[in-house]
Amino acid sequence: MERKLISIVMGSDSDLPVMKQAAEMLEKFGIGYEMDIVSAHRTPEKLYEFASNAHNRGIVAIIAGAGGAAHLPGMVAAISPLPVIGVPIKSSNSIDGWDSVLSILQMPGGVPVATVALNGAKNAGILAAQIVSTADSSVRDRMIEYKQELKEQVIMQAKNLKA
Repeated sequence: MERKLISIVMGSDSDLPVMKQAAEMLEKFGIGYEMDIVSAHRTPEKLYEFASNAHNRGIVAIIAGAGGAAHLPGMVAAISPLPVIGVPIKSSNSIDGWDSVLSILQMPGGVPVATVALNGAKNAGILAAQIVSTADSSVRDRMIEYKQELKEQVIMQAKNLKA
C-alpha cells in the first residue's frame, strides 16, 4: 500500500463497524490510510495533537466519524488546515441519528465539514479518494473505472428486471 494519505478517526470503537467501510473503499482505490480512536470529549489533548499535526505527517484529508453530539469532525476541522469529511453515526445514545447529522452538518461559517449521510462511511471513503485523485492520475483512473462499474451494474439490473 502507498504512503498514508487519509486519516480515519472515530470517537470510540463502537463506531468501527461503520467507519471500516471508508477503509474498504480506500483499499479499493489503493490509497494508504491510518485509523485511530480520538474522542473529542474524552481525549481532547489527543484530538488537538492529531488535528494540528496530521498535515505534517503527509495526510491530505481526514474522515471523522462520530455519534451522539458528534463534535469530533467539527473540532478536527476547527484545528486542521486539511479537508474534513464528517460521518454522522447512529449510536446507542442517538436520537435516530439526527443529532449526529445536525451536529456535523451545521458548522459555522469558516469551519466547513463535508458531511455524508448517516452511517455513510463508504461515501466518505469515495469522497476522500476523489480528493486524492485531483493530484494522482492513477487514483483518478481507478475512480473512472469505479464509476463505469456502477453504470454497468445499473444496466444489468435493468436488463434483469425486464427479463
